[in-house]
Order: sequence, then C-alpha cells, then structure tokens
Amino acid sequence: MAMDTRERILAAALEMFSQNGYAATSIRELTASLGLAKSSMYRHFESKEDIWNALLDEMIAYYTERFGSPERLPPVPDTTEALVAMTMRMADFTIHDEKVVMTRRLLSIEQFRDERAGALATRHFLTGLTELFTPLFAGMMDGGLLRRDDPAMLALAYTTPISALIHLCDREPARAPGAIAQIEAFSRHFVRVYGVQNGEDGECGEDE
Repeated sequence: MAMDTRERILAAALEMFSQNGYAATSIRELTASLGLAKSSMYRHFESKEDIWNALLDEMIAYYTERFGSPERLPPVPDTTEALVAMTMRMADFTIHDEKVVMTRRLLSIEQFRDERAGALATRHFLTGLTELFTPLFAGMMDGGLLRRDDPAMLALAYTTPISALIHLCDREPARAPGAIAQIEAFSRHFVRVYGVQNGEDGECGEDE
C-alpha cells in the first residue's frame, strides 16, 4: 500500500534524522529528498519540531504494537520454551526491523539534546525491558514455571545481557548472527537455572 504524503515525510525524517541528526537536517533538504515543495510539507506539519514530535509519537506506537510495553504486556508464557520463543521473536524484531534500528540510532544521537528523546532512550535502552519482563516473570512464578525469586531482579538479570547484545548488533551488524545465537543460548541457560519441573528448582523441563 502506497504511503500518503504525511507518511512519506515522517519516513524520510526518520532516515535523515537518524543519519545526520535533527539539527543538521533542514526542511529544505527533507522536502527536496521527497521531491516536494515546502508548501506541501506545511500542509501536514507546522514546523520541523512538529515533524519531530509526530515522529516520536509514531515510533512509540509502532514499537508498542509490534513488541509490547509495560502498559501493553504480551501474554505470560505458559512454558519455559514459550519464554525462549518469545525472547527470540523480540530479539529478531529488534535487531532486524529497519525502522526500529533507525529509531535506536536516532535516540542515541538526540537523547542529550531533546528531553523527550532522552526519556525514550532511557526506556528503550535501560528500563523498558526490565519493566516488561517483571510482571511476566511474576506470572510464570505464580504458574509454577520459574522458581520463586524477586521478579524485578530476575528481569534485570535476564534483560541486561540481551540488551547489550542488541547494542552490539547496532554497532557491528555483521555480528548479528552470532549475537542472536548468544541470546538464545543465554535464554536457554536462564530457564535451566531458574525453571521449575515437577516442583523442583533448577530444572528446565521441556528445554532439557
């Protein structure tokens, strides 16, 4: 389905802002890249700042719809294998979705310039995954799938190395296959250590 003019402007803005930064991208360059007159752009956005805020809104909605968020949780995994599968789906999406990759690059560039970008960077790079997995792990503990522990600490321990490997892929894309393999190996190690089988701690059940 062809994008309308507003969508084309936002797509071009994401690409140019993530490559050159907000300040180094002019309205003239943005409209020229699309073959548009400035007047066409101003029918959709009042200013470059308006484009910026609309772009952040779109990025939040796009990520939440496809990945989830602490406010929109995915279902609690009903087996430890389902946890591994969910983790790998999330990792694959995060590493390979071009829009998400450009979003992370954009937030990295702009996090110290723009307060809203800084808050989103904190959430996407540092706190969001932990906040998402904390209730999921609590639910798995209630279901007898993970041994009892502090779910927030367990979520922090689980998501921190995965986040580090995702950032490695951003910096060195050629290492993505190895990083994805490491994420899966780590996820399976985690359920071997924390999974419960027949009421016994340290067993991973169907993952053995």
